[in-house]
Parts: sequence; C-alpha cells; structure tokens
Amino acid sequence: MLADLFTQANNGPRMTKPIVCKFGGSSVADADQIRKIRDIVQGDPDRRFVVVSAPGRSASGEHKVTDHLINIATAGAHFRDQRLDLTPAHSRNAVIDKFARIIKGLGIDGEEILGALKRDLDTDLADDRRTAFLASRGEHYNARVIAEFFRSCELDAQACLPEEFGLRVTRDFLDAKVLPEAYENMAALDAETGICIIPGYYGVTEADEVAVFSRGGSDLTGGDLAYALEAQTYENWTDVSGVFEADPGVIPEARAIPRLTFKEIRLLSSKGFNVFHLNAMLRCKERKIPINIRNTNSPDALGTVILNERVPEEGIVGIARLDNMAYIYLQKDMLGEEVGFTASLLTIFQDFGINTYHYPTDKDDIAVLVDQDDLLGSINDLRRSIEKKLKPDFMDVVYNLSIITPVGLGLKGNSYPIVDALGALGEAHIPIEMIDQAPSQICFHIGINQAVADDALRILYDKLIKEAI
Repeated sequence: MLADLFTQANNGPRMTKPIVCKFGGSSVADADQIRKIRDIVQGDPDRRFVVVSAPGRSASGEHKVTDHLINIATAGAHFRDQRLDLTPAHSRNAVIDKFARIIKGLGIDGEEILGALKRDLDTDLADDRRTAFLASRGEHYNARVIAEFFRSCELDAQACLPEEFGLRVTRDFLDAKVLPEAYENMAALDAETGICIIPGYYGVTEADEVAVFSRGGSDLTGGDLAYALEAQTYENWTDVSGVFEADPGVIPEARAIPRLTFKEIRLLSSKGFNVFHLNAMLRCKERKIPINIRNTNSPDALGTVILNERVPEEGIVGIARLDNMAYIYLQKDMLGEEVGFTASLLTIFQDFGINTYHYPTDKDDIAVLVDQDDLLGSINDLRRSIEKKLKPDFMDVVYNLSIITPVGLGLKGNSYPIVDALGALGEAHIPIEMIDQAPSQICFHIGINQAVADDALRILYDKLIKEAI
C-alpha cells in the first residue's frame, strides 16, 4: 500500500500537482551529493520544486557553512562562544573554498558566482541585518550553483530566489515569519516551466531586506512552498531513511516507521526524534499534504510518510528518548486546592526563560520537568524565587534523568502497554523516577536515571515493539 502511494504516478494517469523536495545540508555537502540530487530529481518529472540548504559537513572536523557565515557576521564571537579560535578571515576563506571545491567537482563555470559571493561577504550592513544577510548566503549561492549544474546536465532548471519571486517575511531579521502575500507569490511559481531551485532559510521584507528564519529554516521554506503550491507531496531528503522505531545507535535492528500521523511525529520529535523542523509540517497538515522523510544516500528506501490520518495497526509505533532532563519537586499541604498555585509556579519558570515539559501534580505535590542545561547559572535564584513566592514545605531537584516515551495511536483506550512496560522494567530492577500519561492517551512518559537509559530502552523495545511483531 505504501509503495502504491508513491508509484501510482508512474503506473497510471500522472498527477498534475508538483512534488516539493527539500534537501538538507548533508545532502548538498559536496559535488557527489549534488549529483545524487540530480538523479533523484530526474527520477520523477513531478519533482519540479527543489529547496536546498547551505552545504553541510563533508569531512570530519569541518564546520557548516552557515556557522562560518555567522562567525563572519559576529566578528568571530560565534566560534569564540564555542571555545574555538576561528577568526572571521578564516571563516571567509573556508566559505569561499567550500564553494570553489563544489563548483570544481561539478565541472561548471562558477567564476561569476564566486565573484558575487566574495562581494556579498564584504557587505557593509550593520547589526541584525548584516547577520541575516550573511547567514542566508549559503543557501542563496548553493541554489545558484545547483541550478547551473542542472543546466550543464541539459536539464531545464533555474534558480528561483526569494528576492525575485517575493517570499515576503516580517522584519524580525533573525526569526522571520512568512507574510500572507508570500503564499500568492509562491503559488505563482507553478506557472514556471522546468525545475525551480529555491534557496531555503530566508525571505525578504517589504523593504527588500533579507531576513532569515530560525535555524533549520530550510524546512520551513519547503513546508510553506508545498502549502502554497498545494503539492501532492513534500519530500524531505536527509541522511536517514525515515523515522526509526527507536534510536538505532542503541537498537541496531530498529526499523523505519512506514506511516505516522502528524500528532505522532510531533510527540516523537519533541522527545528526541529531531528529523526536521517541527513547525515545517503545520502548513502541510492544514492542507493534508503528506510529508515523506527520505534518505538521499538510499533513494530506493520509501522512508516514513507523515499523514493527517492513518488506521492504527499496532499499539506502539516508536519509542523516543530525551536525555539530560531534571525535575523540580515541590511539596506543600493542599497545594492542589490553592487557586493559581500551578500558574504562579510556571510563571516563575517563564520569567527565568526555562521551558517546561511536564508538571504532574496531586493534592500536595507537583513536579516540573525541564532540560537541566536550562538550570545552569540560574538554579539558586530559581529556588529562592519559588521559596519566596510560593513557600513550599519541601523542594528538591532531581538531575540526570532520561524520559522514555512510547508513542502510538493504538494506545488510546488501551492501558495494557503501560502495564507491560512497567512490568518489564520492574523485572529488570530498573527504578522509575516518574510516570505520566499524556491527555491524548497516545503516549506515556517514564522517567529513569540516565545511567540505565540504554538498558531501559532495550527492554521496552523488546517488550512493546519486538514482541508485537
């Protein structure tokens, strides 16, 4: 059934709607990877819109082009913050050398492109405008390089740039949002003939100034473009063959999950399955456009399809894991009946800029789960603020937790997997720090000490997924 979804265009009347393909940094890292993109695009004439990221790492120890560009914009502060001694001059040379090697490897004439890149790297813009402009140049010039390469292969292709077709965004230069008029401008691209190579990650304000999305923003470009074009599919090409049942680094036999709903992937992604930018799927979900996560290096693999709806065929589809967590535990008599207590507590976390994940509570207790890195430099002040404003009888912080989250539509109305999970962990003498079921009832969370997380993940995979096959 899954294969039919993606081969029916070749076995019957071809669909008229285009396929939007987005290729991430690892997929455009060097000339060999870009040749794979050409072959993939040639494999289906409906792949007329290709969104590309900036070149990623092609060798161990190499830094991403976007990081070098931000380092130039911040006068070296970007890498200094990472305790790396890389000057803006070093980064400038690294960016130029990267594109020069890609151009040479593709065998195209890139003299004009390299000349324009060098001029852009010397821009005299200031502040956030300069950072946004420079940060966008990796995608901008990669699109131009790839379009030139496609034409050298006798493909009808052109670079379609946001500043030319009008991908209008807000003036939040480092965290831009797409404006409504941009969708009409993107939809008009459907009238173009041939293949459009579109740089991801950035748009232009109404004053024609470059502004970038948050990091990973090429996914956002792809998702919004698919929405505007009412695409038949949004293909997100990366270096993994879909979303796996569990971390394959711990569970080598874990398989790619064939189909997921948007709700399931949101839950899995928020718990460590970081395949692509979560907000990129929102527009696709609105128009029921399937997202297909695929592997540029294994193009025959069908990957994972994300859909608005699917028929649940199993209890658990995947098990996510989120490490480096902590929870702040408060005890106070009758806190559950104190109107506004939870809201006041969460406001304190908000004031400290700390994101909260869960807060299971009862009559006299509440625990707030956070990323423990967010507590660095603020835990003492956070404690003092909580004690002063809420006056708990007892407060404690538990560090080094892993949150393991089984996810699946088949969990709704079915408590047996929870019982099986707790029983299996109990038999293995793995202590449980917390357990919480989501209101949707399609996932539950088990908190354990991070030292035994690998063992716990293996036990739960064997019990909840492997035995269910």
